Amino acid sequence: MSESFGHDTYLSPFTWRYGSPELRAIWGEVHKRRTWRRLWVAVARAQAAQGLVADAQVAELAAHVDDVDIAAAHALEAELHHDLMAEVHVYAGQCPTGGAVIHLGCTSMDIEDNADVLRQRESLDLLLAKLRAVLRRTCERARDLADHATMGFTHLQPAEPTTLGYRFAQYAQDLEEDLRALEDVRARLRGKGFKGATGTSASYVELLGSTEAAHAFEAAVLAELDLDAFEVATQTYPRKQDLALVNALSGLAQSLYRFAYDLRLLQSPPIGEWSEPFARRQIGSSAMPFKRNPIHAENMDSLARLLASLPRVAWDNAAHSHLERTLDDSANRRVMLPQAFLAADELLSRAKRLMGGLVVDAEASERLLETYGAFAATERLLMEAVKRGADRQALHEVIRQHAMAAWPAVKAGRPSPLVGSLAADPLVTAFVPAEQVPDLLDASAHVGDAPARARSLAARILARLEGGG
Repeated sequence: MSESFGHDTYLSPFTWRYGSPELRAIWGEVHKRRTWRRLWVAVARAQAAQGLVADAQVAELAAHVDDVDIAAAHALEAELHHDLMAEVHVYAGQCPTGGAVIHLGCTSMDIEDNADVLRQRESLDLLLAKLRAVLRRTCERARDLADHATMGFTHLQPAEPTTLGYRFAQYAQDLEEDLRALEDVRARLRGKGFKGATGTSASYVELLGSTEAAHAFEAAVLAELDLDAFEVATQTYPRKQDLALVNALSGLAQSLYRFAYDLRLLQSPPIGEWSEPFARRQIGSSAMPFKRNPIHAENMDSLARLLASLPRVAWDNAAHSHLERTLDDSANRRVMLPQAFLAADELLSRAKRLMGGLVVDAEASERLLETYGAFAATERLLMEAVKRGADRQALHEVIRQHAMAAWPAVKAGRPSPLVGSLAADPLVTAFVPAEQVPDLLDASAHVGDAPARARSLAARILARLEGGG
């Protein structure tokens, strides 16, 4: 098996294009095997405490934890067809005395499953730090743009005004939920523990002489790893835990997908209110030199779509873990778990860049309000007229007819005649003087409590983040 991988053979885009080097290293073969070796040392140390292994053997094993030899292990795996046992043999060959006790009493998943959880924990720590940074910047945007009025859109049609800060506050609210979900998953991660081939601890009871000794052994190993374990298990830890983990990562992807998609909509030239940062030498299109495509947001939505598909795989693994286990989850978990983390990692990296470098065009916001604002503000006019005695339903129909008549001019790019036509209608001016109609139809102030809510939510979350929560 070749150990040299270049660009003349297939590489996953996650190998070099997406995800951080730190997270790739966690899911790399070297780190995985070093983690296996850490577990074997912890097992040997706990067994030494019960008189089964010599301290010198433990010391020798500990001295060679970092001496992973991928080429030798892969050469052996080609003969043995078992990656963990190949690593056992390579490790044993490096430890003339300690090698004899490696994996004593263990089944493969006592090592692999616990190592997977340790890597998941490391990965979550990296992602949570990035998520907090993205959430912090999102809250700062919500606070700083709290009063920046713009058109709101429902059904992708102009609706009533909102503020950009209020829009960012909604992204922040979603991301805070994701933070809570991932923190909860992180706090609840448990390993299989050391329970043997079917989870009964039979091998350890036989080896150590009693149930009490087996439990003491497991507790000692877990304490060294600072790892909790499931109370009961089969040959593996319950795959329901993978489902909870990947669901939480998928939830984060959904929140970032929504933000990225909104950015793509708002960067379209007819709206032109937001745009991604654009480097001086960046090329938007190979064919159209003028293009400034939202490539980072598009990338985010593409990766988020992939991540959203992975909970289905985790669901099947959990549901099909028949009896004491099946092996049909093994191959896909080698792909699913690293891809879920690396996709989330890339999403957060790009989200941080966009939240920090997003360009807001204030003139575009004003143009949107000028073009569509009067239509949205007709509700203000309607409410004021009703307060002065108008029939709500009758006047609603009057305003609707004026609005429908004004739309063709707007669609044709001409100034809207709506304000003038309403100010000239006696059915309107019977309740609201004509000179007050333009002020009521100024939508820029028709944002309710959006600024206050945006500032309040941003302040609360920022306080939590500063407090380490």
